[in-house]
Amino acid sequence: MSFEIIGEIEKIETFAVSTAIRELERLRKHYGRGHWRKRKGIALIKLDDGSIVRTELHWYEATGIGRKEYKIKRFLEEI
Repeated sequence: MSFEIIGEIEKIETFAVSTAIRELERLRKHYGRGHWRKRKGIALIKLDDGSIVRTELHWYEATGIGRKEYKIKRFLEEI
């Protein structure tokens, strides 16, 4: 399912760092070495069908590389 993030991501939290990330080796091979963190936050997204939904998103992030691989974890409310 593809989507577009609308606006800012709020309530950002880090819940895994470096070796606590199961996908660390794959991330380093694909995007490069960095201080990888797995993070989550709340954002409005626009789905393919045009509906706008508030969701909990998860993604990987590293300094100098940026945010990668956004995933929708939960739908919170439809706007």
